Amino acid sequence: MAVGKSIITAQMSADASIGPDIGWYTPGGEHEADSEDDLRLAGAMLLGRKTYEALAPIWTATTGPYAEMVNAMPKYVASTGPIGTLAWNATPLKGDLAEEVRRLKAEHAGNLLTYGCGEFAFALVRLGLADEVHFWVHPVVWSEPDRPFHGLGHVRMRLKDATVYRNGVIRQRYEPLSVDE
Repeated sequence: MAVGKSIITAQMSADASIGPDIGWYTPGGEHEADSEDDLRLAGAMLLGRKTYEALAPIWTATTGPYAEMVNAMPKYVASTGPIGTLAWNATPLKGDLAEEVRRLKAEHAGNLLTYGCGEFAFALVRLGLADEVHFWVHPVVWSEPDRPFHGLGHVRMRLKDATVYRNGVIRQRYEPLSVDE
């Protein structure tokens, strides 16, 4: 079986706001179809505890074909502290993060998809476990303080490609190269 990729994906405004107030999100359009394709190619999700706690109540209350794919997919949650009871088809990651991610990549057909771009995503990049980083940039300036990898270090990347959609959303696909902490 071919080993899938570990892909970090983050939606953001043009000024890189990724905070909890997603009023900047541009719904509809062909970028959502491509995002659904990314989900179809995934075998599981890798999430940090904070992202899991933010997304679980939203997605479990959401219906429709996209929500059905997200909710049915196995999720693995990483945390540096204790994790309470997990719902939303989730299992805590235990042990060495690098070993666990390598095991999951070998175990699941398809990619491992990480939503968000905070501490957990930074750890994946720092440990050389992230194969790609996808930024979905929406055409609005939102001015929230939360940014990708904010305050964690410098991530050097190589642009693999970029897609510009008719509604102004741009998907940028990067290969992480190195981390400067």
